[in-house]
Amino acid sequence: MPSTRVGPEYISSPSRVEGLPSVSVIIPTYQHAGEIGKCLASVLASDFRDFEVIVVNDGSTDDTDEAVRPYLERVNYVKQEHRGGNATRNHGFDLSRGEYVIFCDADVVMRPDMLVQMLDALNKHPEASYAYSSFHYGWTTFVARPFDAAALRKNNYIMTTSLIRRARFPRFDEAIRRLQDWDLWLTMLEQGRVGVAIPEVLFRIIPHRGGISAWLPKFAYRLPWSRIGFMPRRVRRYLDAEAVIKKKHRLS
Repeated sequence: MPSTRVGPEYISSPSRVEGLPSVSVIIPTYQHAGEIGKCLASVLASDFRDFEVIVVNDGSTDDTDEAVRPYLERVNYVKQEHRGGNATRNHGFDLSRGEYVIFCDADVVMRPDMLVQMLDALNKHPEASYAYSSFHYGWTTFVARPFDAAALRKNNYIMTTSLIRRARFPRFDEAIRRLQDWDLWLTMLEQGRVGVAIPEVLFRIIPHRGGISAWLPKFAYRLPWSRIGFMPRRVRRYLDAEAVIKKKHRLS
């Protein structure tokens, strides 16, 4: 594959290994041909220049190959049989070299200063293992609340698209099929890892069927569906996934 370094200017980090990128942007994708071009364009327009981009196509059957083709000189593009999101993220991590990693979903559009701001937050907070921010989805703004371990044990409020120190990343649990971001942050919390919030909106998510585009307001998951007499499939899947996470991490 061609080199993934972009542009002639690089911002150096005192702790980085010479010749390796500071940041690895890992983009897992499955059936996101309509969104991944915008995602890649936003990543490659970043104000921060010392990074590599790794796109892992998880067996898509749409036009993802064609959507990625214009960017092949600037990204590392690999394909695999369909294995699921967490296996795809781990594959991308295994190919990466950066001191920091960020798992950028294919429907994410970054602000140009996103990586700069997240790196700055981690530099200012050496105790933090990852930095996360507010973001837009459609007309809704999800505000990054300050890190709170007790609140995190109750429910997730941190998106997968967060900048993580490589040395503190425990890998994704490939047995987890949903709520993988919550599982990751809880695993790191159990290892004594914490995050740092950036209140600014640093990215937006393109609506897409599945993933967060299937988002419902929080109250929809807490309605007394048993009394109503039916439960939407989307809600049932969420509650089942939530039960798996709670059992794994021994949450009440």
